[in-house]
Amino acid sequence: MIVLTGAAGFIASNVLQLLNERGRTDVVIVDDFSREDKRCNWQGLGYQEQIDRGSFFEWFESHGDEVEAVIHLGARTDTTEFDWRVFEELNLGYSQRMWNLCSRKGIALVYASSAATYGNGELGYHDTLDIVERLQPLNPYGRSKNEFDKWAIGQVAAGCQPPFWAGLKFFNVYGPHEQHKGRMASVVLHTYQSVKQRGYMELFRSHRPEYADGMQLRDFVYVKDVADVILFMLQQRPENGLYNVGTGKAESFLELANATFDAMRRQRDIRFVDIPEDIRDKYQYFTEADITHLRKAGYDKPFKTLRQAVPLYVEQLDKCNK
Repeated sequence: MIVLTGAAGFIASNVLQLLNERGRTDVVIVDDFSREDKRCNWQGLGYQEQIDRGSFFEWFESHGDEVEAVIHLGARTDTTEFDWRVFEELNLGYSQRMWNLCSRKGIALVYASSAATYGNGELGYHDTLDIVERLQPLNPYGRSKNEFDKWAIGQVAAGCQPPFWAGLKFFNVYGPHEQHKGRMASVVLHTYQSVKQRGYMELFRSHRPEYADGMQLRDFVYVKDVADVILFMLQQRPENGLYNVGTGKAESFLELANATFDAMRRQRDIRFVDIPEDIRDKYQYFTEADITHLRKAGYDKPFKTLRQAVPLYVEQLDKCNK
């Protein structure tokens, strides 16, 4: 069987759906299932057992021999949360316990790292292990992910590791099942909702002269493509290590908004506002995944561009809102 943590959340619920589409329902889903706004993400999908994250390790100790792999996507992902203790418990400590158990029981582990580990990108966006110690994330969320990556690399050096492990550095993921994320949801969803409610979309004005308004660039990656990469890792098990998961091609927020307006068949109306003071000095103007490592590992499928994926997402949102 497969263990999937964070199963009520965004990326993991898409992974569960893809597993079902490929004929697998022998999945133990783990999360805090008390949030009603997440129920629609996982309800109706096929799984073997549902376990609260607080009691998972007790279950794992006694059932680990039945588990072939763990997909660990459960985490606190709020980049505006600045209480380090929250991340230390949910992201760092929980993941360390997961790693240790997988190592001891000989179970493959695929876990979520993040492109937030790269900070403002001064060292580039390369997923080589040798730069992890020098990365400077811009917020506690990114720091928690990088601290775990550093800790994991140290465990490998000490000879304590799962038989296969991959830490996946997700870039800007968007797509179905993210409605519960609120402020942390993708700009595609925010654009869709804003256009529906107000008829226009607000984007952040640039506060750097080298970037025009709306031309801040991110590597936007569709969640269905992300789920496919996760299952590729699980099935093919290439060399252990960190892997960027993005399209490899940055696109602008303006292009994202235009693609959303066009998919909705609405006249474009984009207005620019200042970046809020609380995130202005932590705002990334450019991210772009170097996916050389992923391609060398054998993943050769193309990633959807905004123009290809946004209409699919808008179609799904329209169905949900009928």
